[in-house]
Amino acid sequence: MSHEPTPSRLHRSELAVPGSNVRMLEKAPHLGADIVMLDLEDAVAPDDKDQARRNVIDALRELDWSGCSVSLRINGLDTPFAYRDLVDVVEDAGEHIDTILLPKASCGADVHLVATLLAQIEAAVGLRRRIGISVLIETALGMVNCEEIARACPERMEAMVFGVADYAASLQSHTTSIGGANPHYSVLTDGDQRDRHWGDQWHYALSRIAVVCRAYGLRPVDGPFGDFTDRDGYLAAARRAAVLGYEGKWAIHPSQIALANEVFTPDPALVEKTHRIVEAMRDATASGRGAVSLDGRLIDAASIRMAENLLAKLEQIDARAGVTALAAQA
Repeated sequence: MSHEPTPSRLHRSELAVPGSNVRMLEKAPHLGADIVMLDLEDAVAPDDKDQARRNVIDALRELDWSGCSVSLRINGLDTPFAYRDLVDVVEDAGEHIDTILLPKASCGADVHLVATLLAQIEAAVGLRRRIGISVLIETALGMVNCEEIARACPERMEAMVFGVADYAASLQSHTTSIGGANPHYSVLTDGDQRDRHWGDQWHYALSRIAVVCRAYGLRPVDGPFGDFTDRDGYLAAARRAAVLGYEGKWAIHPSQIALANEVFTPDPALVEKTHRIVEAMRDATASGRGAVSLDGRLIDAASIRMAENLLAKLEQIDARAGVTALAAQA
């Protein structure tokens, strides 16, 4: 059984903001990210969890979040902090939260637990709209159960994020680079003069998440790239994800926001070609043809579906730009 697409939401850039950093919280809504992820988990030391929760509640209630979507990363369900993250923050500021980000999702039951708690909190405080759920796939068990997780609670599930750092730790991978390439993941050609060809050690994980997401109507999002001084490395990682069908990538530093927005915004040349495809297929349909050539390439119904997806994304981007412009004028 196919699932209806989740609510429309841009994910080109997702800025991670520690709940313990008040200065960053104040700046976050105006930095240009499609989504601001308020982090109560890895970026916050255990002794700072309570204060970070209060900081996030204050920021949600006092700042203007109209120019972006807001995600709240709670602590893992295997910690003593998760239930307070949900109960306290959603009860006090749930009207400003779009999605809950569940870290280290391991099975469908994890999603159902969060969904059940959210339903009870929403009913108790009278929230007018339903909060969505996104999950981080960042463990070997989560990857094994990726499809089960995607099927859980389709009325709330929106996106899956590849959490490369914890995933590498879960696999006991011999790497310290977060999201980047590794020269040891390579092969040597045969012959007297041997060339080394690098591989992409994350290709399987990225591909699996992309396929599962598209099968169940979710949005795939790539996770962090650790070296925020490496512009070219970030762009390469983002472009790799975009080619695989991802809708966006995390930014762990404000400098990465514009890079992500650039990669996941359709190129003007591609947009122009898309409009030409639509026009050519319109003409073909009018003359009773099911396919036609354009620039020496066959275009058919599948070409139209790809074009429609791209144009729908452009409408989202234009709409967000309009909201951001109005917020700046206010």
